[in-house]
Amino acid sequence: MPRVVVDVMLKPEILDPQGQAVANALPRLGVNDVASVRIGRRIEIEFTGEPDLDRAREIADKLLANPVIEDFTIHAVEADESVDAHP
Repeated sequence: MPRVVVDVMLKPEILDPQGQAVANALPRLGVNDVASVRIGRRIEIEFTGEPDLDRAREIADKLLANPVIEDFTIHAVEADESVDAHP
């Protein structure tokens, strides 16, 4: 089924306390080469027909993201495309 992925991130100038907490915890895990961490959201929208990027952009702008403090990107993905968290 055709999907559109919306990635929502805080704007760079907005403080990200969750990202800071993760960055501060990394040295306790022995990871010392990470300069910063930002936390965001990934939303997948499945369309019944062809993926409609304009409709997805409208949904993201009006419902999924707060344009005052967040930016978003949109892209279509194949039905079998997935994110491999553990290669």
